[in-house]
Amino acid sequence: MIRHLVLFKLNEGVERDEPRVLAGVKAFEELDGVVPELEFWECAWNITDRPIAYDFAINSAVQDREALQRYIEHPAHQAAAGQWREFATWVIADYPF
Repeated sequence: MIRHLVLFKLNEGVERDEPRVLAGVKAFEELDGVVPELEFWECAWNITDRPIAYDFAINSAVQDREALQRYIEHPAHQAAAGQWREFATWVIADYPF
């Protein structure tokens, strides 16, 4: 199995309650059950308020590298990530477990 972690940082001046951010969150929430490669899926806002903290997280799992690639290329994932490109930056870690 491969764990796929993504941490998002909203760009300067962007607020969580903006319509475009809410739409981006909804797009990621809706990936659960849409992308067949996802064995595990959760996403949520960070609840701590520390300067080094990121704002939003995705924790997911897929079977193998090939499944990870299919997930990344899936049109629903591409559409969701495209929304976030407008208002956030992110870091990713993929590792076997």
